[in-house]
Amino acid sequence: MLLIDCPYCGQRPEVEFHCGGEAHIARPETPTAVEDADWGSFLYYRTNPKGLHAERWLHGHGCGRWFNALRDTVSDAFVATYEMGKPRPDRDAAAASTPSNA
Repeated sequence: MLLIDCPYCGQRPEVEFHCGGEAHIARPETPTAVEDADWGSFLYYRTNPKGLHAERWLHGHGCGRWFNALRDTVSDAFVATYEMGKPRPDRDAAAASTPSNA
């Protein structure tokens, strides 16, 4: 069973969570001033890296709060989880502070 470390509740089973897509995407400040092509890029185009990826996660069957996670897309291991609004942690520092899920 894969355990995910919720920054608010601690480690819980994966079935309690839902992925909300890529993290740290800034919405345009003035949407009416954005061209259609740029708006389409904002809505539909996301990175799909092989390796470390920052994602938004919802603890839907727990505290009900959103948080960010660094997840390795190759191994499916969570390297770090952190509260919304906080900056993305350095991979090495995150690996030292988050329990292993392998």
